[in-house]
Amino acid sequence: MAPRSLATEGISLYKVAEYCRGGGEADTKAVLLVGGLGTRLRTLIPSTPKSLAPVGDRPFLELLVRQLEGQGIRRLVMCTGYLADQIEGEFGDGRNLGVTIEYSKEPHALGTAGAVKFAQRYLQSVPEFLVMNGDSFLELDLHRLIQFHRSHGGLATMAVVSVENSGRYGTVCKDSRNRITEFREKTGSDSPGLINAGVYVFSRALLEYISAGQVSLEKDVFPKLLDQGMYALEQEGVFIDIGTPVDYARAQRLFERLCQATTPAPES
Repeated sequence: MAPRSLATEGISLYKVAEYCRGGGEADTKAVLLVGGLGTRLRTLIPSTPKSLAPVGDRPFLELLVRQLEGQGIRRLVMCTGYLADQIEGEFGDGRNLGVTIEYSKEPHALGTAGAVKFAQRYLQSVPEFLVMNGDSFLELDLHRLIQFHRSHGGLATMAVVSVENSGRYGTVCKDSRNRITEFREKTGSDSPGLINAGVYVFSRALLEYISAGQVSLEKDVFPKLLDQGMYALEQEGVFIDIGTPVDYARAQRLFERLCQATTPAPES
């Protein structure tokens, strides 16, 4: 009998490399924030959650799920709210995409931080966890982000990207040690800068800094963490959010590139 190969077993070399790399990332949970109203896209998708907006031949959120699964992170928590039943109906328990999904359905709009706090019952067994905005995509090595977070010892790590026009986002300032020193509000100017890319690693202790109710990560929580230690890791991969009709149209043009970014190449 011929020996069975990794290929015949359906196991990618990338996944074997991730297993051998170690570090416990396979046990990491990822929290996806998918409860937003998506008001700016209502003219295009009037009765669909923003995270389910079709991009190419699939819902946008599927790109994030495939990105996580492709890097060996398969324990997901979806924080749902607006039209939550559509999201659960689309993904179910996640088995069709090789992941397991738990749902934390908000009783009312809780904001980005409030949604994470409400999901804390699913996060009791992990020392840290990923958080991803459900309406943006960033090409990155998630394991590198996790290891960076562990080595710096802060409560939170934020993936950031450099853009030519930072005016609509607000900017992130960091020092030579990659510690975040300031968040600057949107200016409306066309100046370049570092922006929050919507992917984070949080230590579980961060949940203590989130009060119950409607709370924003960006406005209420992150500014309080600067004295406690919050770090930024700059990324160079493709970044897009679909929060406006213009950016949603750009996502359609980038569909093939986004699909490629969900499946990292094996390490040599």
